[in-house]
Amino acid sequence: MNLIIKNCNSIDEANIQIEPERLNIKYGINGTGKSTIAKAIDLNTQGKEKLISLTPFKHSGKQDTNLLPSIEGADSITKVSIFNEDYINQIVFRPDEVITNSFDIFIKNETYKQKTEEIEKLISSIKDTFKGNTELEQVIKDLNDMSDSFGASKTGYSAAGSIAKGFGKQGNKIENIPAGLQGYSEFLKSPQNVKWIKWQIDGNEFIEISENCPYCTTTTEGKKDNIKLVAKEYDHKSIEHLNKVLSIVERLSKYFSENTYHRLQEITKNKTELAEEEKNYLIEIKNQIDVLRGKLNELRGITFFTFREDEKVIDKVNFLKINIGLLSHLESEETKKIVDSINDSLETVSKLAGELQGQVNQQKIGIQKTILEYKTEINNFLRFAGYKYNVDIENDSNEYKMKLKHEDFNENVTSGTQHLSFGEKNAFALVLFMYQSLSANPDLIILDDPISSFDRNKKFAIIEKLFRGKKSFRGKTVLMMTHDLEPIIDLVKNLPHEFQPVPVASFLEAKKGIVKEIKVTKDDVITFGQVCHENIGSECDDVIKLIYLRRFHEIVNDKGNIYQLIANLLHKREKPFKRVDLIEVEMTSAEIDEVASRIKIKIPTFDYQVILNKLNDAAQMRTLYDSAPNNYEKLQLFRIINGQHENDVIAKYINETFHIENEYVMQLNPNKYEGVPEFIIDECSKSLQAIEA
Repeated sequence: MNLIIKNCNSIDEANIQIEPERLNIKYGINGTGKSTIAKAIDLNTQGKEKLISLTPFKHSGKQDTNLLPSIEGADSITKVSIFNEDYINQIVFRPDEVITNSFDIFIKNETYKQKTEEIEKLISSIKDTFKGNTELEQVIKDLNDMSDSFGASKTGYSAAGSIAKGFGKQGNKIENIPAGLQGYSEFLKSPQNVKWIKWQIDGNEFIEISENCPYCTTTTEGKKDNIKLVAKEYDHKSIEHLNKVLSIVERLSKYFSENTYHRLQEITKNKTELAEEEKNYLIEIKNQIDVLRGKLNELRGITFFTFREDEKVIDKVNFLKINIGLLSHLESEETKKIVDSINDSLETVSKLAGELQGQVNQQKIGIQKTILEYKTEINNFLRFAGYKYNVDIENDSNEYKMKLKHEDFNENVTSGTQHLSFGEKNAFALVLFMYQSLSANPDLIILDDPISSFDRNKKFAIIEKLFRGKKSFRGKTVLMMTHDLEPIIDLVKNLPHEFQPVPVASFLEAKKGIVKEIKVTKDDVITFGQVCHENIGSECDDVIKLIYLRRFHEIVNDKGNIYQLIANLLHKREKPFKRVDLIEVEMTSAEIDEVASRIKIKIPTFDYQVILNKLNDAAQMRTLYDSAPNNYEKLQLFRIINGQHENDVIAKYINETFHIENEYVMQLNPNKYEGVPEFIIDECSKSLQAIEA
């Protein structure tokens, strides 16, 4: 597919080719617009209006629709997974798992889903009992609420629970209104009593403003103490707790045995604080409620996980049956109806126990196989990349979670963000991104400069993990943006046969806002020696050829007389010298002629004096600079012309390019692929203009 991206950040127009179902490497220097291309593709899947956020500053506020950010040719890309700095930053190593939704990513594959469906069919009679049964759902909710109203405590009764707070030290003060407040009984017993009490208490702050009622303006003389008594006897929170408990008891009334409900009514109408024997009685009811609600909740959510490891299905089914005869407080006709229907469904399942056991066992075996595969893959990667961490996938409640471990620590690492280095976190993020993307199955996977920050040994380990093997990006449509040549060296030059289908690569060149691609093949990745030989043999000017010949001798560490003579010439010396034991010794005419004859083997038209005259001719050199076909040669010529740039940053870049400090052994020919930033050349041109002015 061919994408045309326009008016996005620094890009006026970019033509990008993406071949489906293979890795597409886009190599370019920083500032080319690689991240902008990735963002544009991603934002386009969210709606073309999202591209507005990439509007270039120079077009900000303009009404011309032709200047709006746009992308053509991307209609088939509706879902994108993108690895970039934002993804790395959002990876939070949670205490309970390495990555959120690790269960969905690693375990919940098609085989798992298929087996789950088969198990669901076998236990459908149980699920059908709950499906659409609003009455049963309400009973479970009320039982849960009733249990919760006791509060959290080992004894079963907490002073912080709704029961304790609602009844307090004076019992049910709605049923037993204190003396002097009977006139408020209709308000206190109304369904709106909590709001009324709060309203009445809040109004007390106005009672002293006047002798008249702040609501009806009739006189309050002799009534203020009585009015204030409400605030002394009641607080709306306690009544809210009391109302809650009374409401639950009433809703559950038909599910309690007759005797139990009668006792509950007596207790909930107490005039005083609950006695110890009353608390014990309530705790006894709670314990039976917990048994019933526990089984109801487990049965409602019954899944494969209900049948735990090393447990026979038939034993679990029998365990889940409810013996209402042992729950005396809940032994009512209505409760029996519910229990009978559930026990009948369990009996149906018990007749299928053998088949269910087989499916459960197959699911367990499948999960263990999947866990072993992922653990082995990830841990092998971590091991051979030199990381001392490993992962495990453990059964955690009703799902499986990936846990992080360290070689020197037996327990799970629960604070990965604090312990992992920047590189370790990036490596984890990249591998987890791969598995997450495989699970999501997007149309396009974008890797925005994924491996530039890693050491050489780790780079290939990561590349191999991402693009080789069954569970990898092999065969997926992947766009890798990088300013690092090493992926091209590994994937295109040295080991293309190891990666199928063979990756394709191109160089991104940006000039004046226009980004174009130049294809990179295996033959384009050459040694610097080959670069020098190719360019020396080209039709370029002898000055350019001498630059490459000098660099060739530098890279092979041959700084003999050929190197010395060329260096003297490029430094514009009338009388060349050589260094002997760190001492400068003028070269003899015979030495110069001998070296010149050797240089002529490579550059037949070489003449020291002729070229020296050209180097000293500012007009000729400026013409040569302006006509240079690429930025690399312009940079070399600038250094010869000007010697040094006044800006330290530019000067350092020029020096590193003039010498071999930052060269790869393998590289692209700078005569074809622009590796020098455009702004560097702009600065050099400005400097030359300043000299000429």
